[in-house]
Amino acid sequence: MSVAKMTNYAETYRSFSWDLPERFNFGADVIDRYAEDRDRAALIWCNEAGAEQRFTFADIKRLSSRLAQSLAERGIARGDRVIVMLPRLPQWQIAMIACLKLGAVAVPCIDMLTSHDLEYRITHSGARAVITTAANAEKIPAGLADLEIHLDAAGRWISGGVEIASADVSFTPKRFALEDPAVIYYTSGTTGSPKGVTHSVRALYVWRFHARYWLDLGDGDVMWCTADTGWSKAATSILLGPWSWGVPVLFYDGPFDAEKRLELLARYNVSVFCAAATELRQLVYQDVSKFDLSSLRRTVSAGEALNPEVAERWSELTGAPAHEGYGQTETLMSVHNYPCTKSKPGSMGLPLPGYTVAILGDDGAELPLGDTGTLAIALPNPNLFLGYWKEPERQAQSVVRNGRGEWWMTGDSAWMDEDGYVFFEGRADDIISSSGYRIGPSEVENVLVEHPAVRECAAVASPDPERGEIVKAFVILAGGATPTDQLVTELQEHCKRATAPYKYPREIEFVEDLPKNVAGKLLRSVLKAQEYERKSDQGVKI
Repeated sequence: MSVAKMTNYAETYRSFSWDLPERFNFGADVIDRYAEDRDRAALIWCNEAGAEQRFTFADIKRLSSRLAQSLAERGIARGDRVIVMLPRLPQWQIAMIACLKLGAVAVPCIDMLTSHDLEYRITHSGARAVITTAANAEKIPAGLADLEIHLDAAGRWISGGVEIASADVSFTPKRFALEDPAVIYYTSGTTGSPKGVTHSVRALYVWRFHARYWLDLGDGDVMWCTADTGWSKAATSILLGPWSWGVPVLFYDGPFDAEKRLELLARYNVSVFCAAATELRQLVYQDVSKFDLSSLRRTVSAGEALNPEVAERWSELTGAPAHEGYGQTETLMSVHNYPCTKSKPGSMGLPLPGYTVAILGDDGAELPLGDTGTLAIALPNPNLFLGYWKEPERQAQSVVRNGRGEWWMTGDSAWMDEDGYVFFEGRADDIISSSGYRIGPSEVENVLVEHPAVRECAAVASPDPERGEIVKAFVILAGGATPTDQLVTELQEHCKRATAPYKYPREIEFVEDLPKNVAGKLLRSVLKAQEYERKSDQGVKI
């Protein structure tokens, strides 16, 4: 399929129509269709050790159909939830597409989850099956899932010690209604346990538009997005977005190494690169001249604020503009800087065609240009999620109505200029964004207070020049506990064991009390403001 580039944003925005099909199956309507060209490249996988595998769309069709058939033979049916907890391996794409072909609801999870994290997700989602690696299989609590499938060292699907892949590759996907649930992403909130953001079949279709307009994908491109497999960004920029346009993706399994990133960009002639701002901050300090990046024409970043100076330096070093975008797990990518529009320093850009955004006050009224309020998205919008799994009332709490209709309140503070450009001011909640990961403070606090030395605590964001923000914990000790460096290390290791390691507090400060309002509610915002002021006085820039 030849993709027409957007050359005039205003004209495209005025004339845009979602034009949704009545029924859709990504596996059948995208993967299997591109597989008709048996040589069309879909995936280039490599790892730190130097191994490499290449897959065509015909390969993905065959392997995903085989796994879908195997799941069906073992009782997994339309609507059943399936945990997909895999690292950056080709089997992640295969498992995801198999679920979508079958109509099972995929629940992607990052590979670092602990047994405690996994137990919550299985129980809350009611997952009937878990697909993971042999190394992670021991994390699955006994008796929670009807079916457990893991990868052995040879990359075979194993269940109960037996290889399960069916030899039958004639699986025929059905088309599903657009409102049928398709995928659940667990995302951190300010309070309580992670919530299950549920997207429908229609989302699998409309995510192609951000790939078309923001990523600017087309014939001849190779896309590399470094997002973790448990993030919604992985779906939009590794799986569903690029493959909607038949664009092959690079998938690298290895730790972050700045020089290695540049070497891979050059080796595989990556033309569109998507990376967190944390990564770009490291890359701009490398000797880029050692690498042939002539294929790279576009770089995008989302998930955390991209410093204008970093974006400018990256563009100078590579010749590829670095453009920021904004989105949420609930709404996906919503506001962007596009190749055909002027970028303004510090701005997230303009709304995606099909989106209407506004800045609203606490009363739901639209604010004048230049005033800071809450960024809101007009409803209905097919990119908006179906709701929070098992918690429909939570979605309603973020919807307001005014004279122009209903709006989804993102919870993020922003302002808009006279040209419609949106400028991010900060999160209205206490979510911590560290290296692109969203971390709910309550998740950290709940783990810390399980330690006998901790009586009370608060977790907040503290600015960091490399990660954007880090988790800092303020801890009131229980009677008899002594504040020492050894105890700091002990608390950090306790957190790493109890929940995903990226959530642990990199800084811990022992205090006598914590700020609270008259009702006794913890005021994390006070502590966060103190941290930002303290780091600013120290000359820390983010």
